[in-house]
Amino acid sequence: MLPSAHRIRSSDQFGLAVRRGVRAGKSTMVVHLASNAEAPDAPPSVGFVVSKAVGNAVTRNLVKRRLRAITRERLPRLTPGELLVVRALPHASLASFDQLGQDFDRLLVTCQHKKAKVRS
Repeated sequence: MLPSAHRIRSSDQFGLAVRRGVRAGKSTMVVHLASNAEAPDAPPSVGFVVSKAVGNAVTRNLVKRRLRAITRERLPRLTPGELLVVRALPHASLASFDQLGQDFDRLLVTCQHKKAKVRS
């Protein structure tokens, strides 16, 4: 489970990350990363989107648990005020934990590089 301070809870924050953030994708997931201008000193926050296209309820919950565990381990890589939304794609249900972790790492680095380019 992610600490409460690191969870995106409002649809406004989800929308901000998805609409205004940078995006990177692979076959298992799409990652959106944005800065929260309203709370730049807040701890980084993470949200997950796992639709019915991923599978039945058992499969979706398994994918969510894996993504939460992966994200929890990598929270120190995020800077204060960042919003991260991870959207699982149908192929995520077939991927191993290690594969999801590798994909997440690559996508996070890609988003951080894109975000740095936008700022400069």
